[in-house]
Amino acid sequence: MKKIGPNGMKWLKIIHVFLVVLFFGGILSSVALNLWIDFTKYDEAYLGYKNMVTISDHVVRWGAVGTLLVGFIYGFFTHWGFFKHRWVGVKFVLYMIQTVVGIFVVDRLMVANMELLETQKELALSNPVFLQNHEIRQYAVYFQVAVTVFIFIISYLKPWRKKKLQPK
Repeated sequence: MKKIGPNGMKWLKIIHVFLVVLFFGGILSSVALNLWIDFTKYDEAYLGYKNMVTISDHVVRWGAVGTLLVGFIYGFFTHWGFFKHRWVGVKFVLYMIQTVVGIFVVDRLMVANMELLETQKELALSNPVFLQNHEIRQYAVYFQVAVTVFIFIISYLKPWRKKKLQPK
């Protein structure tokens, strides 16, 4: 397969950083909204969840899908590959886990709670299902933040590299 040249690599890196900023910024916005929501007031809870859905649909999702596509481009069209370097493979696997948690836990619980807020109105705020969904979602978002920070650390430190033999 033809590899991307130096100019292409620079542009790919710019695109990658932009998409990661979208993705992580959206997740952090969700954390901020979670901390802000007053669950004693229906209007605030509804607006907070409505904003989280909007951020998820229009910021996090674009960043997540874009980052995944850029990861595939890096894997197939650059010398980095997917598993040539252990740290790249670890990042890729962690990102896949994080994406699955985002789709199947964070988004599903958020949508379920939004539906409860729309159908049950104020009663949703005392519904045990709503409260449990919110709590699990909150921990899942914290997990996403922790994984993303760990991925940043791996990206910077590039651990697990093969050490070059020093001449004696």
